[in-house]
Amino acid sequence: MRIVIPLYEGFTALDAVGPYEVFRLVPGAEVVFAGPEPGPVRDAPGHLALVADVALSAIDSCDVLLVPGGPATRRLVHDDALTGWIRRVHATTAWTTSVCTGALLLGATGMLQGLRATTHWAAADVLEGFGASYTAERVVFQGKIVTAAGVSSGIDMALALAERLAGRTVAEAIQLAIEYDPRPPFDSGSLTKAPQKVKDFVESGGLRR
Repeated sequence: MRIVIPLYEGFTALDAVGPYEVFRLVPGAEVVFAGPEPGPVRDAPGHLALVADVALSAIDSCDVLLVPGGPATRRLVHDDALTGWIRRVHATTAWTTSVCTGALLLGATGMLQGLRATTHWAAADVLEGFGASYTAERVVFQGKIVTAAGVSSGIDMALALAERLAGRTVAEAIQLAIEYDPRPPFDSGSLTKAPQKVKDFVESGGLRR
């Protein structure tokens, strides 16, 4: 079973690495990072790079496609080469998935038209511009398309998909192996819970992303 994660300059690292840590433990899975060309691909701040094993052009099919998000997606929705590649590979997959604003790249292909989908809350309006119906759920299954909300929800999505790929016992074993038992010190992880001053700080650009 081949799981492909396409990388591009300006991706969000956890969008790719979180699901990778789950998928690499699925029995029989081969996780492949692909990029514009083989070699290092830098994340949005530019301080961290993941290594692409192969060029996107060398991949024409896979069992699972996982598209990470990142600040660059708002520009890349206009990249016909990338969205065309996603569309072609999607035609071969058993599952096509996204994390965070990776859903915008799926949307740009037209595949989310009329479907429920999720993404980072700050990109909800952009997602709906592609004809999707935004929902604030962390993980949304629509046929073979699975979208995850912002960044950390990629781990939830990967575990949910691991259950479908290998069964509940395996999925729960992976959850235990990575000790995924989140107990955050604050309850500000969604728009419905975060205090207004926290929302204002984020929306004013107070965090460097």
